[in-house]
Amino acid sequence: MMDVMGLDLSDDSLKGTPERGATMYIDEIFSGLNPKNKPKVALFDNKYQYNQMLVEKNITFYSNCEHHFVPIIGKAHVAYISSGKVIGLSKLNRIVQYYAKRPQVQERLTNQIANELKTILNTEDIAVIIDAKHLCVSSRGIKDDTSATVTSYYGGVFKTPSKITELQNYINS
Repeated sequence: MMDVMGLDLSDDSLKGTPERGATMYIDEIFSGLNPKNKPKVALFDNKYQYNQMLVEKNITFYSNCEHHFVPIIGKAHVAYISSGKVIGLSKLNRIVQYYAKRPQVQERLTNQIANELKTILNTEDIAVIIDAKHLCVSSRGIKDDTSATVTSYYGGVFKTPSKITELQNYINS
């Protein structure tokens, strides 16, 4: 890209940029493409018999639109009801980060997080809501910097209106 833009790659400040950029994309921005980076998850017995929803809200993530390779910046809200096991709270954040760190579309990201949690926690009682700003919308094309995109996944008991309302109340509080 730098060559196409006509940048002088022999300039001191640009000389190593192609390698630095490639390393950044592989090791950081798109690190979720490497299965070795998938978070190790430990589950614990639900000794307290907590049978209500657990919500981890406002998980900040940075992803990249697979169509333009520009940032998607958002918040994920994840909820589940234990089927006998619970997950360490930071692991919910790590799962969101893992799937966000790849070229993405928000709909797929929402489903990937939900499906991973369904598998790990052995329950259908999963909800994922993502609210994000897409820089492909705000910085190019239409240049709308006020809109946001919301996607959701509701599984199991989260498909009922009362659970959806309860979850939304937690998220908005």
